[in-house]
Amino acid sequence: MIELRGVTKAFGTNAVLRGIDLRVDTHEVVALIGPSGSGKSTILKCINGLERVDGGQVVVDGIDLSQPGADLDRARRRVGIVFQSFNLFPHLCVLDNVTLAPRRVLGRGRAEAEKAASELLDRFGLSDKADDYPDRLSGGQQQRVAIVRALAMAPAVMLFDEVTSALDPELVGDVLEVIRELAVAGMTMLLATHEMGFAREIANRVCFLDGGLVVEEGPPEQMFTAPAQPRTQAFLQRVLAARRL
Repeated sequence: MIELRGVTKAFGTNAVLRGIDLRVDTHEVVALIGPSGSGKSTILKCINGLERVDGGQVVVDGIDLSQPGADLDRARRRVGIVFQSFNLFPHLCVLDNVTLAPRRVLGRGRAEAEKAASELLDRFGLSDKADDYPDRLSGGQQQRVAIVRALAMAPAVMLFDEVTSALDPELVGDVLEVIRELAVAGMTMLLATHEMGFAREIANRVCFLDGGLVVEEGPPEQMFTAPAQPRTQAFLQRVLAARRL
């Protein structure tokens, strides 16, 4: 579903990605972990075409985004992305936030889009919020709406960029439960997260990034109990000391 081959990306003199090789297969859940600034968010933005790579290849669902003239819009219709900021349209109610893209991009009629949106909102416990505006919602509810909005486009893969980092601790569980349900349903997902316990539970594979490189990757139990690389060991020791695992 997703393949990165030797991907490089710099912002000015700051080399953020320095040769990333990464593969995500259909129905696989891959978690990106690592310190802030290691390149996790930039990888997700490159996969969604929000950032163009300087070198290497990004192939998403058979579309090579690194080629000149690549159909980014077609690729983005297949890739949902949710950020730590909710990015809901404040002047639209929840239902209109969710139906806007299917109507404008996919050309669906209002009735069809609203029926699909209502089913998604009900699935994730938000049916009573359909007519509310974002400022009437808690942070956890807003983030769940943001996930529903991405799902309304029927993506083949979902990208999650630290989606719980802006939430109060008591709200984190509701958002993680949504992601857990998607994993059980077989959604292909790539998530950057600081929630190590959740990554250990949900991921098929965990990739540790540092300095713009994938330092180590493997099954969660191996990565969290017996990492091979000294840098991975040092990072996870700090995580344990902070009681984050």
